[in-house]
Amino acid sequence: MGIDPRKAAIIGCGAVGASIAFRFLQQGLFSRLVLIDANRARAEGEAMDLSDGLPYAAPMSIQAGDYSDLDDCALIVLAAGANQRPGESRLDLIGKNVQILRSIMENLTKRSFQGVLLVVSNPVDVLTYAAWRLSGWERRRVIGSGTVLDTGRLKQLLGQSLQVDSRNIHAFIIGEHGDSELAVWSGANVSGLDLEQFCRIQGLRLDAADRERLYHQVRDSAAKIIRCKGATCYGIAMAVGRIAQCLVRDEHAVLPISAVLDGQYGLSGLSLSVPSVVGRNGLEQILEIPLDAPEHQALLDSARQLAQAVAQCGLTS
Repeated sequence: MGIDPRKAAIIGCGAVGASIAFRFLQQGLFSRLVLIDANRARAEGEAMDLSDGLPYAAPMSIQAGDYSDLDDCALIVLAAGANQRPGESRLDLIGKNVQILRSIMENLTKRSFQGVLLVVSNPVDVLTYAAWRLSGWERRRVIGSGTVLDTGRLKQLLGQSLQVDSRNIHAFIIGEHGDSELAVWSGANVSGLDLEQFCRIQGLRLDAADRERLYHQVRDSAAKIIRCKGATCYGIAMAVGRIAQCLVRDEHAVLPISAVLDGQYGLSGLSLSVPSVVGRNGLEQILEIPLDAPEHQALLDSARQLAQAVAQCGLTS
């Protein structure tokens, strides 16, 4: 069976999976969407609820299904797993969610699926690497949502601080999608003007203390949202929608997805969120962007923590 480029599936219909499904409905990227959940009734209910909005969106088939419906999907989004609770880090979810992942991958690898697997469940970098190891698929076909959401948070906050459209901000959060992530300030710019130049022209100030404050807001954003409402869902749905758009439209866009490293930045044996070219076939190229000395060390420190987490799962090379 070949790949249907307009067919996608979402495994896991909790707050995140359902929000992603709603984003796909809004985008009109797919003509067929399959929802799978351990609770079949939950998937059926979400499919019915989403389908009620079809008269106001592009034509699309949305249905609950099972693994036999996945063979011809171009994209499968993995959003199943335990949620992060108040006070937990994303890495605290490792044991529970690796076990869930093992079960899912056992079912998935029995199918003739040839598309791209996009891991969204946390800890996303660890689970992306685990999914790649368990599947035996090419590196390009197993990617994670990485720090696409965190990067969006940084752009939004920078846009507010600099009083400029956040879409004109070019900056990255890289490393772990979690507490050890880092902001690449050395390469940040506003439509080609580095931050210092832009601030000078506009008569604004963004000193080291300001940058550190913004970084902590980005890093701690998820924890605050979880304390306030129990889960994050809309921001990650928008981020996944952006990745899906790159895949469907073969954009060759640069996004900080979680990718399995193979010597880039001197690292291997783990997945890390770094700027990468994304197109129809998934991961096309990992970009080794310039980092200053403190940023490079912070990336290595983040990688060390993730490598330890991978080792806990028994999935080291």
